[in-house]
Amino acid sequence: MKVEPIIPLLAVVLLALMAAGIALGETPLGLADYIHALAAPASPQGEILWALRAPRVATAVLVGAALGIAGAVMQGLLRNPLADPGVLGVSAGGGLGAALAIAFGLAIVPGAVEGAALAGALAAGAVVVVIAGRFREPETLILFGVALSAFGGALTAMVFNLSPSPVATAEILNWLMGSVANRDWGDVAAAAAPMAVGGALCAYAARGLAVMTLGEETAALSGLPMARLRAAAVAGAAILTGAAVAVSGVIGFVGLAAPHLVRAGVRHDPARVLLPSALAGAILLVAADLIGRILPTEVELKLGVVTALFGAPIFALIAWRAARSWRG
Repeated sequence: MKVEPIIPLLAVVLLALMAAGIALGETPLGLADYIHALAAPASPQGEILWALRAPRVATAVLVGAALGIAGAVMQGLLRNPLADPGVLGVSAGGGLGAALAIAFGLAIVPGAVEGAALAGALAAGAVVVVIAGRFREPETLILFGVALSAFGGALTAMVFNLSPSPVATAEILNWLMGSVANRDWGDVAAAAAPMAVGGALCAYAARGLAVMTLGEETAALSGLPMARLRAAAVAGAAILTGAAVAVSGVIGFVGLAAPHLVRAGVRHDPARVLLPSALAGAILLVAADLIGRILPTEVELKLGVVTALFGAPIFALIAWRAARSWRG
């Protein structure tokens, strides 16, 4: 199988950023500290690198890759360059699940908030899968997704309004702003399992994405099991998004921008853009997390804030360049 030239380039950039993410942080380390951390992983320096920074970077890689793939699948499935993992309401469902868990005091139970977020996201995803099975038109799916997202956002706002204490309200807001701080290897393993399932479903559905871009009539005549592929695409994107929301909170922009950054490198093929989008999403999130850590602010910026601050102008530039190409 031919490897697209853009993939090794993205892999090198990602590895470099991962190394920087492990090496840099709030606690300054000298060359002797790095050598000591490599020689003695159980030392204080080793704990900083391998127990604090490394799982944080690994979580950012997984979440960014999951959002990148989900965004690529959604844009191919819905034939809409503005589609992203949140367009189907899955992110809103995950946020609602986490908000309810925190409001009911379950944050003290290990894994309860993450499990509630994943359950809420998967519930929203199940609704979308059912809708996708009944209606083939992408416009219908987008409208249902927007309605589901608005409903989930309204319920989350109601949880804010009825929150029993200011502490719970602050915890909900803190979680919804997104972060990969204080994650450990257990969190990485817990996120990787559902993400592997979602990625496999998206890979299975990839062969139908190119056909879907030609329209529903052409897709129906292709001989492919389009209903099954469509359901697999929606389910895969929902699982990937749900797992990402469960481990990091709600993070925007990444799933929207990552496919746009790499699509030209695969000649705009919806099926071949998945892996580059995963790498681009991981790069964006690792870079955003690193920026949030090293900026000289009194309080570390949340990951969702960084992605919005730096991502929105970048995406506006991409949109401007695309508009110029359309005119030409």
